[in-house]
Amino acid sequence: MRVLDFLFSPPCASKRGWLAAALAAAMGAAAPALAANYEFLAAPETDLNRVYRLDRATGEIGACQYGLKEGTVGVTLCYPSGEGAGPQASSEYSLIASRHEREGGVFRVDLRTGMMSICYVLNESVVCTPQAR
Repeated sequence: MRVLDFLFSPPCASKRGWLAAALAAAMGAAAPALAANYEFLAAPETDLNRVYRLDRATGEIGACQYGLKEGTVGVTLCYPSGEGAGPQASSEYSLIASRHEREGGVFRVDLRTGMMSICYVLNESVVCTPQAR
């Protein structure tokens, strides 16, 4: 008996769903893991509820935090990319927080070149210092 005949014969019809699920799981396990497009990091300042968002390929960085708004559960306040925080040369970027408990900014690092800059919120946008090493 061929495998397909076996699977589609009436006594084994219920096995088709199980086999399909097993094949799908096996194919999913064999698929390569894809890198995440974004990285998120909380500001190291202990009394600040801000999270930075980094596009890992372009280095563009933004930030959001919780804000109070009377009569609601609150709002998400987001700060767009400002001076120096927009897209950089295509590379592989990451975020690193200092261990300084009063530091509201984070380091944006280029993992390929070793260049880094400090990024923080200033006047309703995220700004970054020029890259250096």
